[in-house]
Amino acid sequence: MSIDLDPVRRAALQEHGLASVTVVRADGTPHSSLVNAGVLVHPDTGRAVVGYVTYGPVKLRVLRERPATSLLWRSGWKWAAVDGDSELVGPGDVPDEELRLLLRAVFTAAGGTHDDWDTYDRVMREEGRVAVLVAPRRVYGNA
Repeated sequence: MSIDLDPVRRAALQEHGLASVTVVRADGTPHSSLVNAGVLVHPDTGRAVVGYVTYGPVKLRVLRERPATSLLWRSGWKWAAVDGDSELVGPGDVPDEELRLLLRAVFTAAGGTHDDWDTYDRVMREEGRVAVLVAPRRVYGNA
């Protein structure tokens, strides 16, 4: 089944791809934060997914234990949301070159640009950044 991510693409172009992301803690309560996120092609499946980059050990542990994720983009009163399960791709999960290219793809899908990609790559590597790829189960909103 194909899910139409065009509303998400439009919403992510606004506000520099800023989205709130919500995951579920062990006690069942929501944990939300702000990320830059956008739509990209999954490197293995070729399907459209939503991606963002993170490195916090708490969020990574939560996502490994409970991958259910919700993202919300808004600009004014227009908004789009995606619910789905997260897949983590970080250091040790794929060869270094694949991870480097994936982190760049996620960053640019969220509207990011960089004047010095070598520095970007170095910082991502030093901080142990992880790509979070969310396979959409549901898309909704009014964007």
